Amino acid sequence: MANQERIKAAIKLLCADECTEGGSKKIVIVDKGFVYVGRVTESEDGIIIHDAQNIRRWGTTKGLGELRSGPTESTICDPYGTVRVPIGSVVSVIDCTGDTKW
Repeated sequence: MANQERIKAAIKLLCADECTEGGSKKIVIVDKGFVYVGRVTESEDGIIIHDAQNIRRWGTTKGLGELRSGPTESTICDPYGTVRVPIGSVVSVIDCTGDTKW
């Protein structure tokens, strides 16, 4: 499989549960230590995080996965608007729960 085909397959897998109203909520860990939360959709060469917030301080006691249902009282986020991420820069993705408070 060519690299471009792998990239497109990874994007499809990442956005498989995308809803029609702008994507499903996900926490996206990006290289260089950035962590975002927002509605994720696919683009030609990566993903787009809509209504993105950068999670500056996790504020968790059980790791990043604790935030899948929403921020804790100690979580600090900064609004970023729309963030475009090349698929090669995505390290990991955590699906938020259906009743997320994000």
